[in-house]
Amino acid sequence: MAHVVDAIRLLQFQPLLLLPSTLNTSSNINRALSLSLSPIASSSSASLASAAPRKHLLSFKVCASVAETGQPKWWEKNAPNMIDIHSTQEFLNALSGAGDRLVIVEFYGTWCASCRALFPKLCRTAEEHPEILFLKVNFDENKPMCKSLNVKVLPYFHFYRGAEGQLESFSCSLAKFQKIKEAIETHNTARCSIGPPKGIGDLLLEPSNVPVPKDRPAEPV
Repeated sequence: MAHVVDAIRLLQFQPLLLLPSTLNTSSNINRALSLSLSPIASSSSASLASAAPRKHLLSFKVCASVAETGQPKWWEKNAPNMIDIHSTQEFLNALSGAGDRLVIVEFYGTWCASCRALFPKLCRTAEEHPEILFLKVNFDENKPMCKSLNVKVLPYFHFYRGAEGQLESFSCSLAKFQKIKEAIETHNTARCSIGPPKGIGDLLLEPSNVPVPKDRPAEPV
């Protein structure tokens, strides 16, 4: 009897499947119950089927994320004529070894959105001008040197050339990238220097063959 009562309660959700005359026997009730439950079973099967692709997609996204972690960071994707600078002495040695080549120094931060937006275009410019040496100075790794060179905003650029020393310096964003191109046109002309390279502000230029501790900080202003 309890079975019949439970069945009737379930059938209240689908009243159109039954007529009063069909409630006379247990067989009719069982038949109606099976009809009422069949859409629920179909819905459950469909839910399980749809869950499988979502689970597969989630697994794919996780795998893709793991794979991306092995890729180089945006600031590590250098052009062939780009050099990363990690100390004051590396900076001075690079300028000394450049001779009469035009040297463009970019001061950047890995957290700087403007630096990241500008960097791909800077790389393309470097590839278009293999005769120019590009130096990249990470602000966070070289704070004493950046302070000595009066770098207060990022990204910031210095232009150097042989005995002429520093030619120009300015801040620049992607929207003002034409400023870099104009500076290249102005300073990237054939010339011969007479005399040794100049010092860079208060950073004294030392011969590259003199051993100096790599982590020596820049001298204060």
